[in-house]
Amino acid sequence: MPTMELYVAMIGMLSSLILGAVVAGFFCFRQGVKHRIKSAEAQFESAEKESARIIDEANEKAEDLKRAKLVEAKDEIYAMRTEAEKEIQHDKAAAEKEIKERRSEISRSERRVAQKEENLDKKNDKLEKMEEALQQKHKKADEKIAEAEKIKSGQMEILEKISGFSQEQAKEHLLEMLDSELNHEKAVKLAAYEQQIKDESDEKARKYISLAISRLAADTVSEMAVSVVAIPNDEMKGRIIGREGRNIRALETLTGVDLIIDDTPEAITVSCFDHVRREIARLALEKLIQDGRIHPARIEETVEKARKEVEQRIKQEGERAVMETNVNGLNHELVRLIGRLKYRTSYRQNVLNHSIEVAHLAGIMASELGVDAALARRAGLLHDIGKALDHEIEGSHVQIGVDVCKKYKESPEVIHAIEAHHGDVECRTVIACLVQAADAISAARPAARSENYENYIKRLEKLEEICNSYSGVDKSFAIQAGREVRIMVKPEQVNDDNMKVLARDIAKRIEDEMEYPGQIKVNMIRESRAVDYAK
Repeated sequence: MPTMELYVAMIGMLSSLILGAVVAGFFCFRQGVKHRIKSAEAQFESAEKESARIIDEANEKAEDLKRAKLVEAKDEIYAMRTEAEKEIQHDKAAAEKEIKERRSEISRSERRVAQKEENLDKKNDKLEKMEEALQQKHKKADEKIAEAEKIKSGQMEILEKISGFSQEQAKEHLLEMLDSELNHEKAVKLAAYEQQIKDESDEKARKYISLAISRLAADTVSEMAVSVVAIPNDEMKGRIIGREGRNIRALETLTGVDLIIDDTPEAITVSCFDHVRREIARLALEKLIQDGRIHPARIEETVEKARKEVEQRIKQEGERAVMETNVNGLNHELVRLIGRLKYRTSYRQNVLNHSIEVAHLAGIMASELGVDAALARRAGLLHDIGKALDHEIEGSHVQIGVDVCKKYKESPEVIHAIEAHHGDVECRTVIACLVQAADAISAARPAARSENYENYIKRLEKLEEICNSYSGVDKSFAIQAGREVRIMVKPEQVNDDNMKVLARDIAKRIEDEMEYPGQIKVNMIRESRAVDYAK
């Protein structure tokens, strides 16, 4: 108990001490705050007094500076005014001097002008005198001209009486004489130029053709109208013939060829003028022999397969020819027809190889002449396209080729070259002439066709011999590989009417006595020449 009370007494004393300390601390804080406020107010008043003093000093300095600057400005203005006055006085003196000089120069100019006016007056007086003299001379000249005209008129009248011509008639006569002389001179010049051009053209033509032939080395192969199919043994012949000949009849009926089975050992001959049909039959026969099953149904199936295979080959050959000759943009039907020429011959010369050769020759010559080589190759490749259809369509291969190319929208230049390559129409373009020449070169060179070199020469010699045997024939020339003969007749022996009869007689005799491919054009020429010499 006593201890508890002691604790309570101690807590009360401690609380009293704490309360007293707090009150004493608050009183001290309050006194410190009041002291600080008084100190701050004193400092503020001191700052205000100092700022007022600084402002007063600044104002005084500004007034002093202002007065100093005004003095300096007045001094500078005075100096500038003095300088300006000096410059004005200097400029005034210079101006007065310049005015004086200009007045002096004006005085001199006035004196010169007065002197020139005096000189001009003197010249005017001289010109007036000269004009009067000229007028007198003109008057005398007019009088003399009138007198001369009168004399000329009299002389002209005398000349008209002597010559019997009026003045206009004399002029016409002189013009006629001059025109006659000019015509003569023109004819002489034209004849000389024409002969020069002919000589140069012949020389260039020989050069270009020789170059084209030398640059084109083409193989020559003569093709036959029959194909030989090898068989493993002679027993196969009987199987191909079949019972009562039904197999061979079926094969011949389906292909349109003749199968020749004779005593030739281990061989069967396929004969047909149509190379396509012959090729189909040969392929079908080879497939049947290889397969061993030979009966009409199998033959029909095999022939159809062979026909499709040949059609594919035709397409490939056409594309090869187009690529080899570098001819672009052909219709696919034309390409197929070109491929069919692989199985077409003309006098045992393969027409496709011939067409490719003509294309190359025409292109080479066109390049040398500076014309369109691509167009020349195109026309050369298509020139015999009608031969791919001449067994199916009536008409010459030239007309068929023209119709086909018109159908497939070929250019007019190509169509004209096709219709002119055998001389059916006259050549109107350089391309047509080149294709005609290339065709003649390819077809007529030795060994190109079935004729040999000796027969070729003999045929040309025989052709010229027949023509020269007629009375009135001066010269004859077999040209274009024997496809044309040009006959020069004597004009004093053969007149225009007799020419037609003579041409017909010669053509009839050629038909009766000679054998030749295609046709021969008899071209008869009659001309009269007048030659004189000035000595």
